[in-house]
Amino acid sequence: MNRAICNQSTLIRKGRVFDFFTENITLPNGVTMDMEIIRHPGAAAIVPFMEDDSVLLLKQYRHAVGGFIWEIPAGTLNPGEDARRCAERELTEETGYTARSFEKLAQITPLPAYSDERIHLFLATGLTKAAQSLDDDELLFVHRVAMREAINMIAEGEIQDAKTIAGLQLAASRSAGSG
Repeated sequence: MNRAICNQSTLIRKGRVFDFFTENITLPNGVTMDMEIIRHPGAAAIVPFMEDDSVLLLKQYRHAVGGFIWEIPAGTLNPGEDARRCAERELTEETGYTARSFEKLAQITPLPAYSDERIHLFLATGLTKAAQSLDDDELLFVHRVAMREAINMIAEGEIQDAKTIAGLQLAASRSAGSG
């Protein structure tokens, strides 16, 4: 046996974005325990890469961490929506840009200890200005930052968001490899 067996799953709370469960499981080593799990529909995150080697970053308000943080554009998949379509939608909604090309960089699992969320990371190129369309609960500002500066912001601890760090590092290594 190389996977846990779920003996019982109980919905504790159905949320707007994700659901919270308590699951009684038997681990591969035979230990039985209760786990609290967040079931998430998944998300897409985008590194919007400009022709001058800059990227679009968001300075976005996040109540859970107590203020504004640096992020790449991202959003939750709608029911039945594929990751690329979500990436296209979120890029336009949050930045006010569309992209000619989307390249899948990776899929990451940001919180594997207690969530099944998967984030699909994309590199968006060939950006064209469009109309931004923020949700009522989105408080953010779009900034154009040189890629080398964004990587320095990670090293200096200014950028702490995991999906943003992963996306920027993957995009920077892709860009360096193509030059």
